[in-house]
Amino acid sequence: MSGRGQKTIMVTGHRGAAGVVAENTLKSFRRAIELGVDAVECDVHLTRDGQVVVMHDDTVDRTTGGTGRIAEMDLADIRRLDAGDGETVPTLDELLETVAGRCELLCELKADGVEAPAADAILARGMGEQVMFISFSLSQLAGLKRRRDGLRVGAVLAMPAAELPAALDLPVEHVGIYYKQLSPAVVEQGRAAGVEVGVWTPNTLGEMQAMIALGVDRITTDRPDILLDHLKAGRAERARP
Repeated sequence: MSGRGQKTIMVTGHRGAAGVVAENTLKSFRRAIELGVDAVECDVHLTRDGQVVVMHDDTVDRTTGGTGRIAEMDLADIRRLDAGDGETVPTLDELLETVAGRCELLCELKADGVEAPAADAILARGMGEQVMFISFSLSQLAGLKRRRDGLRVGAVLAMPAAELPAALDLPVEHVGIYYKQLSPAVVEQGRAAGVEVGVWTPNTLGEMQAMIALGVDRITTDRPDILLDHLKAGRAERARP
């Protein structure tokens, strides 16, 4: 894990290392792990034939050479597509195999109904402690908690000030906020409740430094290389007499 003085900053690679390698591909996740991230973040959808695949959008149009809605396509159709750099669209199982024992995984639920098969896949591998489910939908997170399987959950907040109280009541162990919407008050509320406060996606050094100055616990970024280099340089500088 990466440190700043007495404060530990969790470094999470957004969709792997999306600013370096094609997003949400195994190549991108492997690159983030090689860089030394604490965690990677992915997005999951459910195919027509009930398979959990890793992709952000609900269509394949933006990130592959194909077209169509994931929910209306079978896994075999999606696997024929190029997801960038010659990579195929990975399944959640493939990603779990890639990250097992190597780093934490933040798994964002992007579609209704995907939470149950995603949870089953993670529990089947005994990776409940290594994975945290995140979502804008508090109802999806509540459903996971009702399973009583000890699944970890975190809320992504579109309107932090308004939504934070309900997220804390659930309760969640993490809140994720778009970095331009973060305020000192939200950081203080989260810390008082013992909840990890994270931001997404500052991608320049200046943006990252501003978030560190606000006291966040986790930074999710497309450029984990920039953030890790900055944190390593800070440690080296403090080590000088």
